[in-house]
Amino acid sequence: MNYYLIIKLLISASIIVAVSELSKTNRFIGSFLDSLPLVSILSILWLYKDTRDTGAIADLSMGIFFFVLPSLPMFPLFSWLLKKGVNFYVSLCAAILLLNLCYFLANLVYKKLNLI
Repeated sequence: MNYYLIIKLLISASIIVAVSELSKTNRFIGSFLDSLPLVSILSILWLYKDTRDTGAIADLSMGIFFFVLPSLPMFPLFSWLLKKGVNFYVSLCAAILLLNLCYFLANLVYKKLNLI
């Protein structure tokens, strides 16, 4: 059994659960913690521990940067739809559709500019 993989899973999942539980009582701190690139940082840490390949980590870091940008419009759309009274799941699906569209368009642009 791969105990290292289980440890990585437990640490990563624990952070997600802790932030979601904290968000129930303190939306400001929950939002702040959610905005931190915890998944990215954990991915970078795990990749470094596993490979010690700083070139791969540098490439991953820039890839993360370029794909954070098109993900941002999803959040204001989701918030706006909810505030307009649109059903939660419909709002979430619309926001995810926008996210996918933005990723698709960004990917086209980034490839054309040789950024990724």
